[in-house]
Amino acid sequence: MTVQFDDGICRIRIDRPDTGNAIDARLVDEMDSVLDEYEASTRIVVIEGLPDKFCVGADFMQLDARLTTGDSLKAPDPAPLYDLWTRLATGPYVSIAHVQGRANAGGVGFAAACDVVVAAQTSSFSLSELLFGLMPACVLPFLIRRVGFARAHYMTLTTQPIGAAQAREWGLVDVCGADSRDLLRRDLLRLRHLKKDAITRYKRYMASLDDSLAMSRAPAVAANLEVFGDADNLQGISRYVNAGKLPWEPD
Repeated sequence: MTVQFDDGICRIRIDRPDTGNAIDARLVDEMDSVLDEYEASTRIVVIEGLPDKFCVGADFMQLDARLTTGDSLKAPDPAPLYDLWTRLATGPYVSIAHVQGRANAGGVGFAAACDVVVAAQTSSFSLSELLFGLMPACVLPFLIRRVGFARAHYMTLTTQPIGAAQAREWGLVDVCGADSRDLLRRDLLRLRHLKKDAITRYKRYMASLDDSLAMSRAPAVAANLEVFGDADNLQGISRYVNAGKLPWEPD
């Protein structure tokens, strides 16, 4: 992860190319630490990924490693990631997701949690969890706030990616184009004029209008722990990591 801070703008780039920009506990901890350090002084937080992959979701390689250590039945704690997304959604700054390439599973969670989503035309958004017996339990409360229950439900069931243009029609993306960096630059030129106290008051007010994230936290965390604690699911993930085969494909 790389961090740049300048003139009230904190840019956080997920930079784990060897994993496809997957999410692990260290990434969550480091991002939380950055927000702790800059929250009082930053007006805008930009979350970015790599040009071809924004974020592919959970780190399956780490999950597979748990099988070799005998820790396969102890699910990783999803609460810190849910709380990080809640910080992006309700924190005293404008949060922006700049999506290039693939956003899958938890990558969709990062995007959906942000106030503004700027996407390249070539980006895509998908929820692949059910293919592995999992579910996007922690993603859904944030995604439903953006696209509504029916569309979030459809994305979950079909597991098919949608392009940036369709994501914009559905409300997951706010603006998309061939040059997403220029689109981001234009938004930043305007947003940098907002005062910190005005942003803080506005975000606090908006959070008071919708308590769905707080209400959904307990069931989301519980559902995530259940599916990631299932030994069969972890075996399917391990097979995919080591053999490149999806759970229903024959040996």
